[in-house]
Amino acid sequence: MGQTSLDDDDLFGEAADEMRSDVEASLADARAALPDADAIWEVEADNTLGVLNALKTALDVGDAEDHLRDAKKWYTMGERADAFEDADDLEAAIEDVEALIEDVEDAREQVGDLTATIPQLRGTLEEFEDADDGADTDADSDAGEAEA
Repeated sequence: MGQTSLDDDDLFGEAADEMRSDVEASLADARAALPDADAIWEVEADNTLGVLNALKTALDVGDAEDHLRDAKKWYTMGERADAFEDADDLEAAIEDVEALIEDVEDAREQVGDLTATIPQLRGTLEEFEDADDGADTDADSDAGEAEA
């Protein structure tokens, strides 16, 4: 019977190691799926809207959320089974990746808001300029009539 419990302990240890490896691998995959820093810094476009659209595309987190979910799933299973001797590093890494994903998604939303606002603002400014040009033309024509 002693041998059976030793084998069970060995199996549990192996399973715990595999869970830790799965968490670490999922976190690595999540980090790899995040946008590259250069991709959000260096964009090429002909105008502001093009820059914003390129930036919005670059800020896509891709599969990072799915990989983070897998990491959290394996971490939760390991924690509940008390399989990890020291899981503080895993918990901190999960929190770091989760915060980074949230930051990227927040930035993407803000860029999306600007992408929707800039064309509208441009149209409003053009209308204002056209109205102002029309008022200047009317004032010039009124001044010309007054001189005649």
